[in-house]
Amino acid sequence: MSQLKSDATEVGSAATAGAQIDAKIAGLGDWRGEMLGRIRALIHQADPDVLEAVKWRGVPVWSHAGILCTGETYKSVVKMTFAKGAALADPSGLFNASLEGNTRRAIDWHAGQHIDEPALLALIRAAVILNTSAPAKARG
Repeated sequence: MSQLKSDATEVGSAATAGAQIDAKIAGLGDWRGEMLGRIRALIHQADPDVLEAVKWRGVPVWSHAGILCTGETYKSVVKMTFAKGAALADPSGLFNASLEGNTRRAIDWHAGQHIDEPALLALIRAAVILNTSAPAKARG
């Protein structure tokens, strides 16, 4: 795997975010680790400049000019939440969770589920474009 860029982490460890995510993937030891690893690789494929962080008690976070998405793992699902997902076009219908909100959208991945890689790559790239094209809001 190519070298991964990491941002600061909120976990009080000397390990980089990339190493912490590596450890999380390895520690899962089942389909969830494989799925999270594949999602991570696709994120880096879609955006080689993405930054990794670990926040909120060990949740991997990928950012580029703001949070793109997170990768949460639960007993029966790997949840990929797009921070600004409601503003993204999803012509392939990947979003299948958190559909009721005005901001976020998520994809729940289940054991054995196929990833539509071209569609996911397009969604990640659209999130990068959204983050990098959004005008800065004045604080006041």
